[in-house]
Amino acid sequence: MGYALSTTVHQPFNTTLAATREALAAHGFGVLTEIDMAATLKKKLDVDIAPQVILGACNPPSAYEALQAEESIGLLLPCNVVVRSVDTETTAVETIDPATMHELTGNDAMLPVAERIGGMLRATLDSLHT
Repeated sequence: MGYALSTTVHQPFNTTLAATREALAAHGFGVLTEIDMAATLKKKLDVDIAPQVILGACNPPSAYEALQAEESIGLLLPCNVVVRSVDTETTAVETIDPATMHELTGNDAMLPVAERIGGMLRATLDSLHT
């Protein structure tokens, strides 16, 4: 996927979800929203999917800088981080590549923000392997 940063973690879903929350906090992100897709789809449609949670991650100083550069950038905030069970011992963790914000807007003032947040998200994903 050209619009995502991702990693595969050889840990069960719940372990990886907890580790992802901790890693986001350690790298300067707060989790503003949390959507349990499996529970929501079960309740609304009575269908079953593998466990999957969407975490809405935000680094407030960078969000503010992005909003100063591009007033409609809130459409792409917060950065969604998806934690998705692949099987009982493997979990995928994916996030939007912030470079997409620069590419979609064509606003060069977004580039430094996108690069900084991209580095922070890559570090977050990398830390899930330590």
